[in-house]
Amino acid sequence: MRRETAYKLAGRHHEHPARGSGLIKQRELRFKAMPPGQVERARQALMTLKGLHVERADRELALVVRYSVLDYSLEVVEDALRDAGFALDNTLYMKLIRALVYFTEETQRHNLISPERLLKQSNEVYIQAWNHHAHGDHDDTPPELREYR
Repeated sequence: MRRETAYKLAGRHHEHPARGSGLIKQRELRFKAMPPGQVERARQALMTLKGLHVERADRELALVVRYSVLDYSLEVVEDALRDAGFALDNTLYMKLIRALVYFTEETQRHNLISPERLLKQSNEVYIQAWNHHAHGDHDDTPPELREYR
């Protein structure tokens, strides 16, 4: 059975109402000014990838890429560009943005490939685990010695 079929049978939906939280991501790639002409070369190189849509951004040294998080991630795209010799913007702001985007995309991909819990009363599992776990409110004193007579 295909994963999508199992998810539909389990009632799992991947449509998200919030913009930017779905499967299709739109990200901006920023480049350094040197070497000149690298933005256009990067655009041509990225256009050869199936499922990755590339267009020019409003900024001079940037490209906008759109992809499905199931096929690509920003980390994979940027690593491929670095390996090909392109110089990406490496300011502190961009490092922070990259770290956040890498984490969120990795987490989303992990959640999409993990099976959905199909337990009807999943809270019972935690209740049973808690009852069998030795915790602070356990008293080893025998019951007949606990009561004052």
